[in-house]
Amino acid sequence: MLTESSYLTAIYVYTGTALLALVYFAWCMRRRWRAGWLALVVLLGAAWLMTPAFPREGVDTMAPALIVAGFALFTDGFSAAEHALRPLAWTSGLAVAVALLLRFTLFRRRPEPAREAAP
Repeated sequence: MLTESSYLTAIYVYTGTALLALVYFAWCMRRRWRAGWLALVVLLGAAWLMTPAFPREGVDTMAPALIVAGFALFTDGFSAAEHALRPLAWTSGLAVAVALLLRFTLFRRRPEPAREAAP
């Protein structure tokens, strides 16, 4: 069984690794993808990797909801995974909304100034 310090260490390692993976992905793709698409993918990745959920009833510790949903879905079916899929759906929707907001505010295309024709 996990002690409190080993549980916290595992959470810190998982969170740090997920953040590093997202930052590295964004850094590698910054020149290939437009900023709006990159924001959408990174925010969705953060939502899927960072959303917590309880593994089952009566448990005091939390785990990543994607892992909990995957195990519950493949072992006990969809009804057992609903408690983890619901927060994943909410955070995914929030990530899409924030990415759209960023796309239409900060990452919008600026119109090019009109050039005068040379005589």
